[in-house]
Amino acid sequence: MKLFLITTLSLLAITIMHSQNGNGVEKRSYYTTSIGAAEPPRIDGSIDEQVWELADWSSGFIQNEPDNDKEPTSDTRFKILYDEKYLYVAIQCFDNEPDKIERRLSRRDGFAGDWVAVIFDSYFDKRSAFNFVVTAAGVKGDEFLSNNGFNSDTGWNPIWDTKTQIDEQGWTAEMRIPLSQLRFGNNHEQVWGLQLIRRDFRNAERSFWQHIPANAPGWVSEFGELRGLTGLIPQKQLEIQPYLLTQLDTYEKVNGNPFKTGSDFKFTGGIDAKIGITNDLTLDLTINPDFGQVDADPGAIALDGFEIFFQELRPFFVENKNIFDYSLGSNMDNLFFSRRIGRSPQGSAFGPAVAYVDQPNNTTILGAAKFSGKTKNGWSIGVLETVTAKEFANVIHEDNSEDKVLVEPLTNYFVGRVQKDFNDNNSFVGGIFTATNRDLRENLHHIHRNAYSGGVDFRHNWKDRTFFIDGNMVLSHVNGSEESITATQRSIVHLFQREDASHVEVDPTRTSLTGTGGQLRFGKSGGGNWRYTTGGMWRSPELELNDLGFLRQADDIRQFSNIARVFNEPTSWYRRANLTFFQSTNFDFEGNHNRTNYELIGFVNYQNNWWTEAGLVHKPRIFINTFLRGGPRWKYNEENVGYLFLGTDSRKKVNTVFGYVHSQATQDNFSYRRYEWRLNYQPMNALALSLNAQMELNPNKTQYVSQQDFNGTMRYITGEIDQKTWVATLRVNYAINPNLTIQYYGQPFISRGRYSNFNYVSNSTAGNLNDRVTWYNTDQISLDNDIYYIDETGNGSTDYSFRKPDFAFAQFRSNLVVRWEYKPGSELFFVWSQGITGFDDASERFNTIVDNQFLNRKPENTFLIKATYRFVK
Repeated sequence: MKLFLITTLSLLAITIMHSQNGNGVEKRSYYTTSIGAAEPPRIDGSIDEQVWELADWSSGFIQNEPDNDKEPTSDTRFKILYDEKYLYVAIQCFDNEPDKIERRLSRRDGFAGDWVAVIFDSYFDKRSAFNFVVTAAGVKGDEFLSNNGFNSDTGWNPIWDTKTQIDEQGWTAEMRIPLSQLRFGNNHEQVWGLQLIRRDFRNAERSFWQHIPANAPGWVSEFGELRGLTGLIPQKQLEIQPYLLTQLDTYEKVNGNPFKTGSDFKFTGGIDAKIGITNDLTLDLTINPDFGQVDADPGAIALDGFEIFFQELRPFFVENKNIFDYSLGSNMDNLFFSRRIGRSPQGSAFGPAVAYVDQPNNTTILGAAKFSGKTKNGWSIGVLETVTAKEFANVIHEDNSEDKVLVEPLTNYFVGRVQKDFNDNNSFVGGIFTATNRDLRENLHHIHRNAYSGGVDFRHNWKDRTFFIDGNMVLSHVNGSEESITATQRSIVHLFQREDASHVEVDPTRTSLTGTGGQLRFGKSGGGNWRYTTGGMWRSPELELNDLGFLRQADDIRQFSNIARVFNEPTSWYRRANLTFFQSTNFDFEGNHNRTNYELIGFVNYQNNWWTEAGLVHKPRIFINTFLRGGPRWKYNEENVGYLFLGTDSRKKVNTVFGYVHSQATQDNFSYRRYEWRLNYQPMNALALSLNAQMELNPNKTQYVSQQDFNGTMRYITGEIDQKTWVATLRVNYAINPNLTIQYYGQPFISRGRYSNFNYVSNSTAGNLNDRVTWYNTDQISLDNDIYYIDETGNGSTDYSFRKPDFAFAQFRSNLVVRWEYKPGSELFFVWSQGITGFDDASERFNTIVDNQFLNRKPENTFLIKATYRFVK
């Protein structure tokens, strides 16, 4: 903690020395006008209608990248008009070589090639904005921006119209944006934030209408202003989108199993709706949603016992997700993790005398409602209510009797989120509450009956948002049967049974747990060439969020600091660069100092648009409370890491990235090497291919294997593992036109681990590896039929045994999606998904595993046709 105090005081001193007001940039204003009774412009990309003469052109764009505050290579200008229902935007992008304009086709939100964007901060809160993008090829893109533009929601897909044209002067774009897709107050005279951006792909330039300095502390807060909007009437949004779906699943038939006949068929439907309660607040509804067109999760395997975190990809939960975000300070820990909704059933129907089981893979979402938005008074509101169905597994017993077993109860999930801006939108305070309530039955008492969490958060910016202080605090409470609470205490997240922990212990009579957590940070986010942050966070031992949130590990106190030097003024050899130093220390609630990390990262973007990223990490202290799964703290040897990534110019038809990561512990305790290659190829404007291949080598002399009783003493067994993992991800995107696209995703994944040189833990915190474990000699260990038998005493009898831990896991996932947006907001999907998952002999070579698992097995296939139609008022 002494280091934390020194770091904090040092950064406070730097703050006092460098405090200054403003960035010296004048705010620009554009004055629009109403078209009145004039005929609205046709949206065809040609700015030739007389109505456009009502508005003035505005130009004077300034480079943001690569040469900040310099004139761009080509001029850009725009006009904005409006009527009682729409905004009309015309943009002219001059280019003296129009045949070289990059017109790459992609799916919506692809942002490929040359493009222009118009961004409205219609709330005028200087924190959030609506971004409308069109490429020179006519492909739409749109995002809702929050957190001063540092968070973007690409799941927001408003209905609007746009067209582009190429001419002898360059290219032009026209947009018609319904006011119903925006959110604004009901003042007679409106003032909005405004920004326009042009990307000149060929010259690798981004130029802004409102100049933003390279070291600005924010994004939306730096916008110019749109004035002249008078008499606008807030528009209530009403959209209804029903869908119909037909699906055929094929798989390998299992003789004698009535649940594995080789194919299944279903026909179903559902509905989505978006209802504007007010112009500020929207209600999203879904009944029986389907996510069959969503990519499968990537392959992964974890040997540390922790849950693997996967990103949310389902559209209903992705849209407006930023308003529900309540991070505890890490990339994963959050009070709301939407993938808990519709999760795999937590119960199992497998057991004695059971012959066949048909168990669902996921829980059915009966319906969900999401109420969200931001009021003119600065209140951000989000409410999510979801109900998931009871799930039953069909069972046939060995005596041929049939049964249904409940594997997931009827469950209600609720999230409420609110934030209030004040202090001229430089500060906010907020709160969140989540609830999970289950209708439990007798065979599911191993899971919680109820789970609640709540929290408050705040942020304050000052000195023109150059400096900030923010923080949050959370409280969790779970209750259920003694069985469920005991299981939680003993889970990898908590491990109250740890042998050497005096501050926690398993209490099998408890029926609830209550915990706390939080974070406090202070830092400098803009102005000048230096950035820094320092702070701390904690998770108490009883904090439990995994019913509706995500928490990797409780019982953790962490201090962290970072300082960065940015180089945003281009030189003769680079466009921009930065150098960042990170430092952190970890403790548990008993006061044990568990970890110290130091990391130095450098990044350079060269003048030819190639780039390099390199880093060095030093971990002089590594103690892990969870390694022995309830055993004592474990010490790993000191670790040093280095990595280097090199990337070529991403504008080129062919560009690539090479990466190498090398980690090495002293005494060769463990090491890690990763080789990575990414290739992007654009053979034509309509076709893009990418390949990301990785090979990981992860040998470890002390990989956890098992724990066994030895004459009343627990033996914690580890072994030397030789683990190799290979994964490749292929994506193919073909755009017939902006509304008709074909996408393919395929990923083979193989991970193989071979164990040898088994040992048991003799002194888990010893500094020397040879004192930490004791290796079995050849007379003490023998293998028979995949079981290792241990005669530790050497008396000729088995003292304990454990199963051979070698593994070879192979998985293939692919998804082919044809998407046709036959009218704005209405879509037709044709989907073919394929998957293979299996285990092989770990003694086999990788090419043999490929043959056995991928080439010689019948894959599971899903063929799906889904049609949606959006009714809009």
